[in-house]
Amino acid sequence: MFKAYIDSPVGVLEVVCSAKGLTNINFVKKKKVPSYNKVLLKCESQLKDYFSGKRKSFDLPLDLSGSTFEKKVWGELKRIPYGKTKSYKEISVSINNNYASRAVGNANKKNCIPIIIPCHRVIKSNGDIGGYSAGLWRKKWLLEHEARHKSL
Repeated sequence: MFKAYIDSPVGVLEVVCSAKGLTNINFVKKKKVPSYNKVLLKCESQLKDYFSGKRKSFDLPLDLSGSTFEKKVWGELKRIPYGKTKSYKEISVSINNNYASRAVGNANKKNCIPIIIPCHRVIKSNGDIGGYSAGLWRKKWLLEHEARHKSL
């Protein structure tokens, strides 16, 4: 496994990659010694562009671990446009499982690659922002950041 550390407006990101692709993005308190590969260098560049408002989508190989259902949900999350949101219910309907809102929420929580797989773009049906395992302040910041830069 290879690791890089990126300072961002939402804290230090530990970006983890296998030989196949990106496996994790973790919010950490401090950096450790990095060990780069080509995917991590590309990811670091794309994340810096995202945080500066220049990038609206990511083009990175992913090495996902999860159930078939979780991967289906994560695939749907990647389809949510930059600066837009969808409800847990809308995601469950879009994967042809109308009553899976709670399961969609659980899949969101298990997303190991936040920001790249934009689980922060999923909100409650009533418009509340809902939860975020890395802290609601981060979700709020990401949504506001995208709202500010979506027309650029």
